[in-house]
Amino acid sequence: MEKGRVEAFSDGVFAIIITVMVLELRVPQGEHLAALRPLLPVFLNYVLSFVYLGIYWNNHHHMLQAVERVSGGALWANLHLLFWLSLFPFATGWMGQNHFAAVPTALYGGVLLMAALAYWMLQNALIAAQGEGALLQQAIGVDWKGKVSPLLYLAAIGATFVAPWIGQAIYVAVALLWLIPDRRIELALLRRGE
Repeated sequence: MEKGRVEAFSDGVFAIIITVMVLELRVPQGEHLAALRPLLPVFLNYVLSFVYLGIYWNNHHHMLQAVERVSGGALWANLHLLFWLSLFPFATGWMGQNHFAAVPTALYGGVLLMAALAYWMLQNALIAAQGEGALLQQAIGVDWKGKVSPLLYLAAIGATFVAPWIGQAIYVAVALLWLIPDRRIELALLRRGE
């Protein structure tokens, strides 16, 4: 099955998720900068979630560029990923509205963890659909970032109950880890002549 519909549908879902998230940013009452102060936790969490969604969208796009076809299993794995990503607005809003309290911060980490695992499942389903020696499989290689991220999320969830700021710092660190451009798939496509 062709990959074009998966890309188009996924792009639409990403756009909707970001739209729902931004709609959670309420206009402050008052005309002075001090009116923005209560919104700061919500805004900071929005920025972090927006960065995460951007990372997922970018990597999802690159991953689909490295495959020729998708299978039924890959379609379900893609929906599984989109499900966890669709919970970002809820987790983002709850954590921000409660000023980064432990339980909402841990739930946010749980959503990040499940999205990372869902992405890994999608990646494996796409590799399986391509067959032996798939370009995506060659491009991903060892995938140390993909392996260490879920471990960091688990550590962050646990650390949140000691001090929520530790968990939040780990979430930011993982986002920064993924913000560094990962050119594995682009380089593999270049080597193949695309």
